Parts: sequence; C-alpha cells; structure tokens
Amino acid sequence: MSDLSPYCEPSVSAPSATPEQAEGPFADCVLCGDPTEYPESVKGATLCPVCEWREAERTACSG
Repeated sequence: MSDLSPYCEPSVSAPSATPEQAEGPFADCVLCGDPTEYPESVKGATLCPVCEWREAERTACSG
C-alpha cells in the first residue's frame, strides 16, 4: 500500500522536540536530580528527558 496519509510523512519544517543546545551549566531535574537539557537560567520546574517522558505518560493516562 503506497498511499500514505499526511500524518505518516515527516515534515521538513517541523520544530524540534528538544530544546536548543544550551551552553554553560545545566539545571538539575527537580524530580531525580539528573542534569537536564536546559540551562540554569530557565525558570520553572525543569525535568530531565526521562522524567519528562514519565510525566507525559502519567498525564496522558490520568483520564
């Protein structure tokens, strides 16, 4: 079946799912303490990639 829906085709101009590569010290995850992909200057609760994924799973299943 060669007919792909538009949802299956990758978009060239799609924004990156990860934040821009930060320089300098990285913020620690507020849940596990591992380094995140965010600089320390980011305001709010910063999560590492693993905790971000777990939080997304938790909120998706909370109904």
